Amino acid sequence: MLGRAGALDILKAAIEAADADMAQASIRIGEFGLTRFANSSIHQNVLEKNAELAVKVIAGKRIGYAATNRLDEKSICGIAKKAAEFARHSQENPDFTSLPHAKPIKDANTFDGHTAFYTPEERAEDVSGMVCEAERFGAKAAGAISTGYQEFAIMNSLGVEAYNIRSQANLSTVMTAESGFGYADRASINVMDLNPVPAAAEAAARSCESRNPISVEPGEYDVILMPYAVAEFLEFLAYTGLGARSVQEGRSFMSGKFGQQITGKNITIWDDGLNSAGLPIPFDSEGVPKQHVQMIVDGVAKGVVYDSYTAHKEGKESTGHAAPGGDEESAEPMPINMFMAPGDATVPEMIAETKKGILVTRFHYTNVIHPILTIITGMTRDGTFLVEDGKVTKPVKNLRFTDSILERLNHVDMISREPKRQSICVVPAIRARRFRFTGTTEF
Repeated sequence: MLGRAGALDILKAAIEAADADMAQASIRIGEFGLTRFANSSIHQNVLEKNAELAVKVIAGKRIGYAATNRLDEKSICGIAKKAAEFARHSQENPDFTSLPHAKPIKDANTFDGHTAFYTPEERAEDVSGMVCEAERFGAKAAGAISTGYQEFAIMNSLGVEAYNIRSQANLSTVMTAESGFGYADRASINVMDLNPVPAAAEAAARSCESRNPISVEPGEYDVILMPYAVAEFLEFLAYTGLGARSVQEGRSFMSGKFGQQITGKNITIWDDGLNSAGLPIPFDSEGVPKQHVQMIVDGVAKGVVYDSYTAHKEGKESTGHAAPGGDEESAEPMPINMFMAPGDATVPEMIAETKKGILVTRFHYTNVIHPILTIITGMTRDGTFLVEDGKVTKPVKNLRFTDSILERLNHVDMISREPKRQSICVVPAIRARRFRFTGTTEF
């Protein structure tokens, strides 16, 4: 590990070599191990160690950016000078104002040493437990477990100096039991939070329950969406319109809607990079501290996230949501620590209150059709079930859907009380009315 002092020394050398009006340098360095398994056997184990030094140089309103994974003195100076050369030959960006100035950064618990240096043998032991659990259900296990750490540091010529070390562990698995499929995933800063055997049990049980699925006609159904599916809703909202640039360009569903009701009153969504219930990170890729941002409150459009570039265009402050990269004209600020307020129901209660509907575990192959209307299309996967008269009765062959996220969030009548961490989100399960299934499959 470089440590804070070692990382900042590299960045200081790069900024000095740039010799520019303004300059920013950042470094990401770390290692991640990955163990993959299929058909209940490990088939791959790899370890990647890499680094990236990125330098952004400002010459007036001209911006240059270059990156390398070489960290010797010659390469550090060379990449800085290359970024400066790119800046001299770039067109002026009239909307650029300034790199950010330094602000106090709050501490966040982002590192666990055991996770950072989790061994291949330990990952193999976790896989063994998952395989044994799959066999108990008569299922076959596939998936991956990854563990490791990354150091990230950033410095600019206006006083920003920030450093963070972050560990992370990820688990995903698909279980198969004849014609049935089940899925589970976990992510945490601490590998001990993954709980591989319970995750395997979740996926294996669902694979057994989803054997021999029946066909149902496409149409509008009430749906119970498990947290995996709800998280995908929020991720697409983040991608299509919860960043300031999409609003400024008029292609966000939030454009012209601030202060207006855009979902049901029981929907509140925010972003909080310091909340330990998610995957916290104290600052963004410009070294700006993360801010708590209320985006949708009681169904009303309240706010979006900013980096320094989009904030300066409106005379505002960055919320600490700059994306990695050096091109202000293409990089988009985006929320990556999203939360959805829980309700007071349970999934069994949702099922019991459903006359006829579909329970969806997760979505697959999802794409945007209309970002302003938040219309997406995709398929169900790894556990789709028919609910009749308050009971889950039969597994269902996967269905294609085309629907509006906001419209569906405007018809949510039950929300679970226990949110779960999924990808970049912490979300509950929901029940929504009149979800549009448009096609069927043969599996």
